[in-house]
Order: sequence, then structure tokens, then C-alpha cells
Amino acid sequence: MKHFLPIFLVFAALWVVSCGDNPVHIFMAGDSTMADKPLYKMFIDSITREQFEEENPERGWGQLLPAYFNDRVKIHNHARNGRSTRTFISEGRWQALLDSLQKGDYVVIQFGHNDQSKEKIDRYTSPEDYKSNMEKFVADVRAKKATPILCTPVMRRRFDTLGNFYDVHGVYPGLVRQVAEEQQALLSDMHRSTEKLLRQYGEEKSKTLFLHIPAGIYRSLPEGKTDNTHFNEQGANIVAALFIEDLKNLPLTDLSHNLK
Repeated sequence: MKHFLPIFLVFAALWVVSCGDNPVHIFMAGDSTMADKPLYKMFIDSITREQFEEENPERGWGQLLPAYFNDRVKIHNHARNGRSTRTFISEGRWQALLDSLQKGDYVVIQFGHNDQSKEKIDRYTSPEDYKSNMEKFVADVRAKKATPILCTPVMRRRFDTLGNFYDVHGVYPGLVRQVAEEQQALLSDMHRSTEKLLRQYGEEKSKTLFLHIPAGIYRSLPEGKTDNTHFNEQGANIVAALFIEDLKNLPLTDLSHNLK
């Protein structure tokens, strides 16, 4: 029996090592601020009607997240433009995510931009339904023996005529915090961290984080573009870094140990 013990220990050690090499999966559910964006888009010249391809400057912060992890972490970004908690569920996107979820996986959940848009009735979600949907997300992920990570919505860039920052998300960020507290779920308060970022940058410098494109830079945008909701690559990268800083303070060693 003594002769077999060393062999057993070797195989046990190999098993532990192999388990340590197993990938860690992060799924992401959210809206356009988190979503992957194509690096290039196809357009048609308004004069010649000729098709042309042009670089797309827009990025979601979830798109930049893989750069912060080693190859062991696999990120599956299910976030899509224009989605609220209601439409993400009604279109079957949430169920598709759940169908891929395995024990030990993580799900990062961030909604609010479209839920609070009363003027967009195709996506608006009342505060009561928003809270219920967030509770559903937590329960569904836990039923799969996976871990939900709730995120408050990232800030839009808003400054008044005096250059003072203000928020337009209403009660929705607070509802995420409430669900996290009531359900004892992990929380990344992106709303507060991005508010701090925008206040630090100020009215003018904060433009460098968003799609503030002068006229004549892109053939597809001859008059330029001013978008204070969606990030350029620099902005998305900085916001992804803010999420990573929150992650370091959460009890998730299998994620923090795989940061670059």
C-alpha cells in the first residue's frame, strides 16, 4: 500500500492543477453602454451611393473588460443596444444567457438607461417592474448556482449652464442598491464611481470620454456627432477600469487572482 501512496498524491496534485486551469466564465447582461460594438461599420456615400467601410469610434465598457484579465477568464457579452430589463427578458435574451450558464459562473448585470426613458415606450420600465426584474435576475442566476454581480447604471455626461454636473437617472440606481442589500448580492456602484470621474474631469475634459466628434473626421459623420451617453475607446477603457477596482474589493478571489 505504501508504494501506491506517492502515485496517488501525484495524481491528486495533477487534478488540483488541472482544476486551477479551468476557465472562469463571466456573462454580461446590459445595454449599449456595456455592449460590444463593431470596430468598423458599412455606410453608403450620400452623393455617389457607393458603399464604404469606416472605423467605428464607439465602444461599450464591457468590450474593453477582457484586456484586464488573463486568458483563463472568458467573457461572454450579451449586452445589446437599446435594451431595458423588460425588453432583455421579453426578447428572450435573458433566457439565452441562462441556458449557457453553469455552476460557478458570474453574471454582471447593468441596466437603467433605457428603463428610465419614459419617452421611449418600447423600452420604458416602471420603477416597480425594474426592481422586480432585478430581483428576478438575482434569483435566476443563483438557481443556476452562479454568482450575480449587480451594477448601477453608468452616468450620462450632463452639465448645466454654470458647468455644474447633474444626474438624470432618477430612482433607478437606488433601486439597484436596494436589491443588492435586500438580496445580499454583490454590487459594483458604477453610478457613483462614474459620477466621481465626471466631476473630476469637469465639463470640458469629460468630452474626451464620450463621442464628441468634430465635423470632417468621418465620411459617415460629415457634420460630426455629440453623444453624451456612449463612450469612445478611451472612455470605455477608463470605465472598465473602475469596474475592476470595485471587483478587487469584492470577495471573488478566482476573479481577482486572474487579473493582469
